[in-house]
Amino acid sequence: MRRKFLFALLLILTATGLFASDYSDYYGSITDSDFFTGDINTGTTVFQLLRIPAGGIAEAMGTAQTAVAADTSSIMYNPAVTSLLDLTELTFGHNNWISDSSIESVNFTTRFDDLGISAGFKMLYLPFTGRDDWGESYVRGYPLEAVLSMNAAYNFFRNYYFNGISAGLSLKTGYRYISDDFYEDQSSFAVMGDFGLYTSFNFLKFYDSRDKNFSLGTVFRNAGIETLGEALPTEFAAGFAYSPIHPLNLAFDFVLPVNLLGEESEEWYMAGGFNAIMTDFFSIQGGFNWRGSNPRLSLGTTIDLAEVAFNINYMQDLATSTDALDRFSIEARIKLGDEGRYERQHMVDELYIAGLGAYANGDLQKAIAYWEAALELDNSFTPAEEFIASAARSIDLLNRMEELNRVE
Repeated sequence: MRRKFLFALLLILTATGLFASDYSDYYGSITDSDFFTGDINTGTTVFQLLRIPAGGIAEAMGTAQTAVAADTSSIMYNPAVTSLLDLTELTFGHNNWISDSSIESVNFTTRFDDLGISAGFKMLYLPFTGRDDWGESYVRGYPLEAVLSMNAAYNFFRNYYFNGISAGLSLKTGYRYISDDFYEDQSSFAVMGDFGLYTSFNFLKFYDSRDKNFSLGTVFRNAGIETLGEALPTEFAAGFAYSPIHPLNLAFDFVLPVNLLGEESEEWYMAGGFNAIMTDFFSIQGGFNWRGSNPRLSLGTTIDLAEVAFNINYMQDLATSTDALDRFSIEARIKLGDEGRYERQHMVDELYIAGLGAYANGDLQKAIAYWEAALELDNSFTPAEEFIASAARSIDLLNRMEELNRVE
């Protein structure tokens, strides 16, 4: 028994030593494969900040957000989802990107029934010190990229049975600053836009909920021009999301980069992720993003309280350092209410049920009055329309029967 224990201990210590000695070569060993270096056009566009997630559930789910309306972070990937977000939110984010580089962001979104609007600002900066051949610093500064966006979306054809088709547009302007002390004539401006569509419906649904369990989205992102004539990271994306059970949402995106200058584009890539609600206030997310020669894994958690929600993420890819604390992000979402939508929906439900009670008791006029009041609060509540039509037919039939009785 003692010999077996000593042998097992020796085996573990030997394996641990081998792992420790080889860990520094981990990234180099897997990137020797042509599978990871096949796309020579990866990273040949400018304003990469347009592709870098600032944080939030979108980052945690691997950026697979074309068919997901989770929070303000989803707007970056499909501008149509603004018309679907439940709450008015003000979001602040910090992303410790790579080494000393950081991303700061602030976003605001609100919705008025079927119309959603939002605004956002995101900035990537890097403290940089230039040194001469003697190691003496001769220049210091902060090269940076910043993007300001404005968004509007509208949900068309919505009713009780169909969530409608949402269309959204984001207009963005970008600024890149690189001091001439570093490299001359590299600062530039860019103007670009996104256009997206989104819809949801029930498909292979095995649980009861008003929420639709299957969604589709498509978007054309970052189409525009840059003052130095460089290509922007323009891309076409299509995706779907599916909830096989109520607490779980699975998402997948297919993305095709497009070079509007006619030059060669990057190869297509894909992203996927999940969001699992564990309790009323706690959920976990995970995902992957397989783009070019740098596959990325992400893991996040969300703590959702009454008035604020916090999201913390960690990402692992070939740029992640093993000896520095980077690739972490944190986001705080301040909830500013829902413009009375929840209370209004509760009133609609009560009026609808009261109408059903009056209908069952034979008081058709009173039932119609209840349902008309429900429609005044929510004109998309289709069941009230259907029962009004049914009650009207019943009243018409009763009136005709009374006329026949009078004739006889």
